[in-house]
Amino acid sequence: MNKFFIVNVEAAIYKHDKWLIIKRSENEENAPGTLSLVGGKVELKENTTDVINNILGKTLKREILEEVGIEVDDKMIYLESKYFMSDTNEPVVDVVFLCKYMSGIAICNDKDEVGEVYWKTIEDILNDKDAPEYLKDSLLIAEKTRKNYKKKIKVPPIELQ
Repeated sequence: MNKFFIVNVEAAIYKHDKWLIIKRSENEENAPGTLSLVGGKVELKENTTDVINNILGKTLKREILEEVGIEVDDKMIYLESKYFMSDTNEPVVDVVFLCKYMSGIAICNDKDEVGEVYWKTIEDILNDKDAPEYLKDSLLIAEKTRKNYKKKIKVPPIELQ
């Protein structure tokens, strides 16, 4: 067995009360046609020996832009990590972050990776028979974290002159 892991990052992206979900392309090597969060493998896109700070966040922002064409806030909140074996029998560590949508229109930028794009409520996802349990579990954690985070941020009242 390989002693090294593929590191994968995923984004639980929210916009108001909806979550961005993709249907993976049928051409994908791992989990083709499956409902999923946006994300991908941590890869170096440049030849460097320098230290790269925030490699997970940079990878995630790049993957989001490449796959669905939207921007998310730079502030990402760690949600969970998990281990699984890929369909090609490779060990994967998957790290999931909560991300707030900032701009752009979510589209399938790369048809080889993303088949369809949806904005769904948590209820829609939980009731979707095609949504894998691990997706539902990740989004339950994301929804709880989003609500708790929202409560902690106090916005001072605006005084009108």
